Amino acid sequence: MTDLFPQKGHDHSRCVDSALREAEKVCDAENARFTDMRRLVFSLIWKSHKAITAYELLDAIQAGGQRVQPPTVYRALEFLTQLGLIHRIESLNAYFGCDMPHHHHLGQYFICRQCGRVAEAVDEEMSNAVRKAARQVQFRIEATTIEIKGLCHDCATH
Repeated sequence: MTDLFPQKGHDHSRCVDSALREAEKVCDAENARFTDMRRLVFSLIWKSHKAITAYELLDAIQAGGQRVQPPTVYRALEFLTQLGLIHRIESLNAYFGCDMPHHHHLGQYFICRQCGRVAEAVDEEMSNAVRKAARQVQFRIEATTIEIKGLCHDCATH
């Protein structure tokens, strides 16, 4: 599964372009507006494969010359999260792009503690085990975040 973490130095612009095309399809299907601010926040999240906080996004937007208040960024993040275009990493209070926005899933998030990159995997056996455990205790799942911290293949080999 080493392909979950892109090789260091790969072309992020291809990731951003592909993610933007998918996001547009999801927004069209949901009849949701992909405003300029939502597009900008989404693009900034996809600029790397690291999770990014709302305030890092705010700083990046302001560094680009736009005056934006935190609520504007938070509204964009809420929109993108609700459509499944991005995920929130609870332990980092940060966001990263979803590779599978067209597919409702319970993802598992692998977070490299050294370089900060995040990869998402969808293991249906693990997802089914979580659903089964919830049924056994008569629990209705509203959100699931499975975070696994360690070292990506690049950092583990250096």
